[in-house]
Amino acid sequence: MPRLDQKVAIVTGSSRGIGAAVARRLAAEGARVVVNYAQSAQAAEDVVRSIQAAGGEALSCRADVADEAQMQALFDTTRQRFGAVDILVNNAAAQAPASLDTLDRALFQRLVEVNIWGLIVGCRLAGRLMSDRGRIINFSSVSAHKNIAWDGMYAATKAAVESLTRTAAIELAPRGITVNALIIGLVATDMVSDVPLKVRRTIASQTLLDKVGRPEDIGGSVAFLASEDARWVTGQTLGVNGGYLMK
Repeated sequence: MPRLDQKVAIVTGSSRGIGAAVARRLAAEGARVVVNYAQSAQAAEDVVRSIQAAGGEALSCRADVADEAQMQALFDTTRQRFGAVDILVNNAAAQAPASLDTLDRALFQRLVEVNIWGLIVGCRLAGRLMSDRGRIINFSSVSAHKNIAWDGMYAATKAAVESLTRTAAIELAPRGITVNALIIGLVATDMVSDVPLKVRRTIASQTLLDKVGRPEDIGGSVAFLASEDARWVTGQTLGVNGGYLMK
């Protein structure tokens, strides 16, 4: 029996990249998956069709993670269609390089709204509407641990993700809900396609495994934390970055 058989998972921002790979992996493990998107409806439907073609169950649902009413509707739709919410993967994120000199208030607010407030909204609604003994998996970044001059604001939001993961784990523990975070390194997705090849090679050389990650490398770790195998793991941050933080 698949280890997530009949579990119901919401994966935010899963129309492409890491989120899409995570949605497919959870479906392959037996979960019924809600593919969330904010703008890319067609891409989300493509992910749904790929899951269905492989024998899984999925639907797409639009919601901006920073909008609590839309997220409430996302949870309501999920429970109406599948009867429960057992797993929440807070993958959706905003990123834009900006130095202290170029960071403006609009970008600051968007990064905070999506990366911090969006995570708070997701965890809050999960605490109210998720099944007991549910699973929440949040995504941090190596940027929160490495000093990169143009990435300071994004790094600050990801550091907040790790702190909120620990406090949410405490608050939701009475219901048996576990909350953990993954510290993700550079992964080959559309989001990093504009990063110069030289920079990508430099980052790869700074990992113990000497390579850039693939979206599928993240899916397996999420599937573990979402499973019964991880029932004794909560409030933790797990590095999934090829050993980048160790070199």
